[in-house]
Amino acid sequence: MTSREATDTAWVLDPILQVPHVVAAVLLTRDGLVTGWTDALSQASAERVAAITGTVQGACRTAAAAFADRDGAEVRQVVIESDHGYVLVVPTDHGTCVAAYGDPEVRLDLLAHRVHSQVARLGQKAMTAAPRGAGGGAPA
Repeated sequence: MTSREATDTAWVLDPILQVPHVVAAVLLTRDGLVTGWTDALSQASAERVAAITGTVQGACRTAAAAFADRDGAEVRQVVIESDHGYVLVVPTDHGTCVAAYGDPEVRLDLLAHRVHSQVARLGQKAMTAAPRGAGGGAPA
């Protein structure tokens, strides 16, 4: 089950929880603001995860660019392995990220496949969203 804030994010996060041993997931903006989270996290924890994940994403982009001796780099995914399990962070093309946490028994390949699938669905939904008119509402 997914907690919702301003938007309904269950369709993005709930399928990730179906992967065995996945504990929690968060949908966030690339600058670290939480937009949705699963029930295993409190709102405060989700906000902390989002802020840290935003920082990690930025650091990884900077590190990738530095190693490549370039001005910038886009990160396709970040995997963090700890003694508590795995964190997988995947950015979308439209300024959001999906982060998921699985315990040490999670199959990382299944988790990565599901998260990338949900990121692709997010992209499809963003591309098919109706354009808004100049007044902020849907066009007439």
